[in-house]
Amino acid sequence: MDDYPLLNIFLTMMWFFLWVLWLMLLFRVIVDIFRDDSLNGWVKAGWSIFVIVLPLVGVFVYLVVRGKGMGRREVAALAERESRYYEAAERRAFQGTGQADELARLADLRNHGDLTPQEFEHAKAKVLAR
Repeated sequence: MDDYPLLNIFLTMMWFFLWVLWLMLLFRVIVDIFRDDSLNGWVKAGWSIFVIVLPLVGVFVYLVVRGKGMGRREVAALAERESRYYEAAERRAFQGTGQADELARLADLRNHGDLTPQEFEHAKAKVLAR
């Protein structure tokens, strides 16, 4: 440990984390290239080749040219995912109860006098028909 001082350990860790940060940025740019629906196949291929062949220059040029749209596409993708989640959750909330739960709810309504026996039979037939 005497021939590798504390400052060298710090510098090695810093370069390692900068390298990891660089790889994350590179993959994020590549994902954004393929996520963008406004680009046609040839433009996507061109950007991909540029970023892969000259990664340092390619990523920085991509960020300068298309960086603002990158954030917008990310926000749009997150908003779409969130809306799909809430739609699915809403569908599950309305259809998630099984026949037994619905019949129990109908019986409870009948027992409390909220449903007449005819309404109960009609609703029960509707539930059982599904």
